Formats: sequence, structure tokens, C-alpha cells
Amino acid sequence: MSFSTAAPTSGLVSTLPQVPLVFSGDFLQYAVVFLVLAVVAALLGARGIAGVSMEIARILVVIFIILFVVSLIL
Repeated sequence: MSFSTAAPTSGLVSTLPQVPLVFSGDFLQYAVVFLVLAVVAALLGARGIAGVSMEIARILVVIFIILFVVSLIL
């Protein structure tokens, strides 16, 4: 009994189009929204909301930077 480990070249795999990795700036846009929310909340004295909004904005900026670098590499 002989088993072939080579993948077939015909079929569904060969007919699929090659789609490049597309990156949109949604994370950066949401980060700016949360940054503005944090500034407004800080001006109004809502320190808790301002802190949480700044943390969310910081996380979204980090995610944006990571995805940006990955999209440049790929």
C-alpha cells in the first residue's frame, strides 16, 4: 500500500483567487472617538469615564499599530 502525501493540483484550491490582505483604519478611527470622549469626560469632571475611555483608546491604537506592521510585512 502506498500513500501519496502530495496535494492535488486540480480542484477547488487552484480555482480560488488570491486575495491580498486588506487593512482598514477602523481601529484608528475608533481610537480617536474614544480619545475625544475621554477629553470631554475629563473636562466635565467624569474621571472614571475619562480613564476607561483613554484605556480603550490606547488599546485600539496598539491593535492598529500591530495590524499596520503585519499588513506591511505581508
